[in-house]
Amino acid sequence: MSSWNHYKLKEKMANFISTFGNAPLIAIFIFLVLNYYLLTGSEFIKATVVCLFFAALLPSIIAYLWVKNKKLEIDMPNKEDRLYPLLWIILSYLMGVVVLYLMTAPAIITLLMFCYFSNTLVVLVISLFWKISIHSVGIAGPVAFLIYVFGYPGLIFLVLIPLIMWSRLILKRHTLNQVIAGAILGFILTSAQIYLVLGF
Repeated sequence: MSSWNHYKLKEKMANFISTFGNAPLIAIFIFLVLNYYLLTGSEFIKATVVCLFFAALLPSIIAYLWVKNKKLEIDMPNKEDRLYPLLWIILSYLMGVVVLYLMTAPAIITLLMFCYFSNTLVVLVISLFWKISIHSVGIAGPVAFLIYVFGYPGLIFLVLIPLIMWSRLILKRHTLNQVIAGAILGFILTSAQIYLVLGF
């Protein structure tokens, strides 16, 4: 295989991983897994509908409309382009927290939605000055939850973090520092909130 073909193959793989590593798609996966593990019957259905609407569907619609209206690349490579949609996405997460709390969803599910809110708020502030990797934050936080809930078996999900970091580097969307900072921020912020609220 020529070096050019090898590079194109890596780029295709990176595109695939990056696409499925978007925060809304990761949110679908994490909420489905945790809700299925913690809930049954109508409670599972109600909580999952709320989670997927506020953590995946509404943020996706917001991002899509912003990208289409401004004629931007889907990844919004310029940090300045991210600020306005991030504000609305943060509001969507916050509404999700309120609805889950009012319907007395399991504390860990409500906390996960809160972490989406709080972590994205931190990302918004950082994005005023620096282009931190949202993909890295968006995978590291959920992985921290999976490890907390499932214990040692949850460690297998750690492999997703370097995979998504690699994809962002191959696609030249971020520097190494940006993807590392995003992963560390997402994992530490989320872990701290889990243990402050739920304990060890």
